[in-house]
Amino acid sequence: MEELDIVIVGGGIAGLATSLALHRKGIKSIVLERSESVRSEGAAFGIQTNGWLALQQLGVADKLRLNSLPIHQIRDVMIEKNIKQRESVGPASHGEVRCVIRNDMVRALAHALPVGTLRLGSQIVSVKLDEATSFPIVHLRNGQDIKAKVLIGCDGSNSIVSKFLGLNPTKALGSRAVRGFTNYPNGHVFQQEFIRIKMDNVVSGRLPITRNLVFWFVVMLKCPQDSNNLKNQEDVARLTLASVCQFPEEWKDMVKKCDIDSLYISRLRYRSPWDVMSSKFRRGTVTVAGDSMHLMGPFIGQGCSAALEDGVVLARCLWSKLGQDGMNNASSRKQIEEAIDEYVRERRGRLVGLSTQTYLTGRLIEASSPATKLLLIVLLMILFRDHIGHTRYDCGRL
Repeated sequence: MEELDIVIVGGGIAGLATSLALHRKGIKSIVLERSESVRSEGAAFGIQTNGWLALQQLGVADKLRLNSLPIHQIRDVMIEKNIKQRESVGPASHGEVRCVIRNDMVRALAHALPVGTLRLGSQIVSVKLDEATSFPIVHLRNGQDIKAKVLIGCDGSNSIVSKFLGLNPTKALGSRAVRGFTNYPNGHVFQQEFIRIKMDNVVSGRLPITRNLVFWFVVMLKCPQDSNNLKNQEDVARLTLASVCQFPEEWKDMVKKCDIDSLYISRLRYRSPWDVMSSKFRRGTVTVAGDSMHLMGPFIGQGCSAALEDGVVLARCLWSKLGQDGMNNASSRKQIEEAIDEYVRERRGRLVGLSTQTYLTGRLIEASSPATKLLLIVLLMILFRDHIGHTRYDCGRL
């Protein structure tokens, strides 16, 4: 049986960010990624001020800024029965916002890691505790067993590690989201803003990435029956174009001219705020980060940034307990558990706020009853008077 110090399950944003944060503190880790190549689904992320602060600590912020325009404002448009009912413009964040291609971020994080850190084609199927030491043992599909002093689950919404911790399953929203890119070889004329249009049961948004490339999404609040029978990218493109058939011509043209290979459709899922508030995120020396811990809808755009914050905070907590020698100083299980408990305490308050605001905002977007809308608006005004206050957060220094 192979024995390692720190094993991270999942080579997505959370897993790579956590490994890089540990590396920058001089602590070695191994990332197990089930795919044969680094995962690329998801298209792009809007990264707000708090996310850039985390990327700065990870040492990759400046590199990512080179290929993404700053976003100056957010514009929300409400259209009903082809008539514009409301339009509002405001700051997108208390500071910096840019849209970053997922592959660019994954490559930046992965390339900053030591060679050999990322093990592709390593799919775990189960986790158990060693009877003698109580350290976790992961069993891989290829039959291999790995014992770790610390196991960190960053394996997404269907996380095997979160099941080991006893977390409740994530819940499905009634919505599906399609994400994609459109390239304009001669340049586009769009403002450097995040524009979001809600029309009937469809919400669609657009963010420019460069002068030639834009990222967009379409959220279908009530999924059409045929959305369950999509066989290829052409089917996804047809469904998406049909969903925006009443949108402005430039919007339909954007979807029509998209890079069809970039289209990614998914059912929106979330971990409820009360689960984030009450779940036990540590069992022995096992914990979780990213979507495995706090999967949330895209409604305030904080899923990716929160995962980056997780990595910085977890690495800092482990380093503060284990010291400069990291896992080489015969660290006791008690010290590791104390470090994870500190991480969970620091993150829980932040994540409860994010997941609650995301949940209420999503319910407001989906709501059809005027009474329900009013109730949700009042709750959001009471709890989150500064609706972009979540962007002020600083996860601190490594």
